[in-house]
Amino acid sequence: MPDIREENKDIFFYVLESMQGIVVTDIDGKIIFLNDRYAEILQVDKHEAIGKDVRDVIPGTRMHIVARTGREEMGSLFMLKNGESVLVNRIPVKKNGKIIGVASFSSLSKADEMSTMATIQKISHLSQELNQYKSELNKLRGAKYSLDQIIGNSPNLIKMKELIKKVAQTKSTVLITGETGTGKELVAHAIHQLSTRSHQSFVRLNCAAIPNDLLESELFGYEEGAFTGAKKGGKVGKFELAHGGSLLLDEINQMPKYLQSKLLRVIQEKEVERVGGSKPFDIDVRLIFTTNQNLQDLVHQENFREDLYYRINVMNIEIPPLRERLDDIPLLVEHFIFKINKDLGLNITGIDAKVIKLFQDYHWPGNIRELENTIERAANLALQGTLKLELFEHFLLRREKERSRNRHEVCLETARVNAEKETIIRVLDQTNSNISMAAKLLRINRSVLYEKLKKYDIKIK
Repeated sequence: MPDIREENKDIFFYVLESMQGIVVTDIDGKIIFLNDRYAEILQVDKHEAIGKDVRDVIPGTRMHIVARTGREEMGSLFMLKNGESVLVNRIPVKKNGKIIGVASFSSLSKADEMSTMATIQKISHLSQELNQYKSELNKLRGAKYSLDQIIGNSPNLIKMKELIKKVAQTKSTVLITGETGTGKELVAHAIHQLSTRSHQSFVRLNCAAIPNDLLESELFGYEEGAFTGAKKGGKVGKFELAHGGSLLLDEINQMPKYLQSKLLRVIQEKEVERVGGSKPFDIDVRLIFTTNQNLQDLVHQENFREDLYYRINVMNIEIPPLRERLDDIPLLVEHFIFKINKDLGLNITGIDAKVIKLFQDYHWPGNIRELENTIERAANLALQGTLKLELFEHFLLRREKERSRNRHEVCLETARVNAEKETIIRVLDQTNSNISMAAKLLRINRSVLYEKLKKYDIKIK
């Protein structure tokens, strides 16, 4: 940005003062600028308002939400506490790609502009109806979440969001990896919503939730009379339902091996054949997979097909666990309090800073899901007001048990590692460092043995 000459700074100041209504906040929602015209309509002292939380000066404002989401809001109709109607544009202010504040520009109405305001209100009403219809349509098609609902500004999360935006524009298969409770399904929804297929169906199937003997028919469908108890007319499978759109196969690591080969053929040939059918048909489906296990380890254990692994791992999105993004906890807590208030009809106004500090000193094995459940439990005890430390007694007990268990597991893991290393060294001595023979005695693949030699820094004689 070019330097502004000292003699021109007044011009910029008077430009802001000449506008009908403008207020600027920092990233924390504190007012740093309020022009005279807006202060007058708000009936507040301009100098006293500076430094205050914008929600205290303008009740009902959404500037703090724009600061959190980074999404501008244009043309919103807003009613001030004195009954004055304003048309508001809220814009995030960024520096080097990072949000540093929010600017809100308002057009104030006058008594003789009622016809104009009526038109604006009608447009606003129609816009709300359109958004509602879009929302209902998206629910029917299955995709409920968007990128904006992935909360956080930590560097690794920002990097992940950028990757999601890129991946969404392609047709390649996607593998989403992450621990339980990190939000893998949410990421899958966001990919579909950002893709060119967003107006088509988003179909989901959890491979762990369906019994193995039913999984094949759920996925591929079946023809009439394919087996005893088959519905008259047959049944459409998930692949057919997702034609033209996206299909999410959750917990792909739970798919039995006999089905993995059939899935591999679908990916390669882009065609599906129903159970009991005799003729395959073409499909156009964007496949998204999730897993909370390391598929490479499953390949080495011969529990997952290696060729399928490479087919589905074209684009990989790894979701960081909550313990690696502890700075996002305040934003997540605010989001969950808002959600809990809305869903349960409570009136929780905030959370004690001591609780936030406690949260940031915990490693969260259950990740974001555990955090949400912890807040919801405390909210149900409080019903309203601030969530104090004494409401989290259950969490404190769980935290202490987890710490104790982790200390015990560290000891067991150390013992296991030492035993494994000693066994490998002993078998190598017995086989005169013959890798094939050693792998056979250890009942592991040669590739796995080589990885362990590298891991434990064992030199072959």
